[in-house]
Amino acid sequence: MLYLVVSQPGPNRPSEMAPYRKDYWPWIERNREAGLVKHVWARTGRGAVAVFDVDSNETLHRLLNEWCEIVPASFDIHPLVDSAQAQAFLNKT
Repeated sequence: MLYLVVSQPGPNRPSEMAPYRKDYWPWIERNREAGLVKHVWARTGRGAVAVFDVDSNETLHRLLNEWCEIVPASFDIHPLVDSAQAQAFLNKT
């Protein structure tokens, strides 16, 4: 299951969060190496955008809670459909 996740960090000053944000990148890299993160980008200003590929909502829930332990944030979550699957669906109609 693919999800586009856009983080909205809490209202803390960026300078206060810098030590914690440094922990985010090794965490996201471990999950990328495990195949749970397909892509990740830092947003201009603050926050990040990531594409997760997980087996369940529970796995996504766990990952987002881990993310919030590093950098408190709220998230916009968008379920995605692989383009090949979307085309296959269209061909059935």
